[in-house]
Amino acid sequence: MALQIGNRIPQFSAKDSNGNDFDSASIVGKKPVVFYFYPKDNTPGCTAQACSFRDQYEDFKDYGAEVIGISSDSITSHEKFVQQYKLPFILLSDNDKKIRTLFGVKPNLFGLIPGRVTYVVDKNGIIQLIFDSLLATHHIPKALETIKNMVS
Repeated sequence: MALQIGNRIPQFSAKDSNGNDFDSASIVGKKPVVFYFYPKDNTPGCTAQACSFRDQYEDFKDYGAEVIGISSDSITSHEKFVQQYKLPFILLSDNDKKIRTLFGVKPNLFGLIPGRVTYVVDKNGIIQLIFDSLLATHHIPKALETIKNMVS
């Protein structure tokens, strides 16, 4: 069952791009968070999306929010992606698709492409926005606007 606006983010863990353990409890419920699921490192849309989040990362930080990208790519792939594009935020490896399943992120294009969905969560861990769109760069302004409205 897919998560919906008003639901609490469930606890999960994964490895980040440095191979470190990440536990959602370390951040969820403490500050606003943007979780964005994307199909694949180093593809045109995903690179544009990651770079747009990178370019506006300080704006998210100014509102006290964290940005976390999630895909099924390996830790090694994430590490290269982070280095190549100087991404300042956390990327999580969901190679067994457990997190994607936990959130209820559906694939696109007849199941051929993993879904591209952004979740904006308030400081209490409650989902305030779910934005599901293949248009990669449209996620960033939506997420930032929601964060801004939550903390203003």
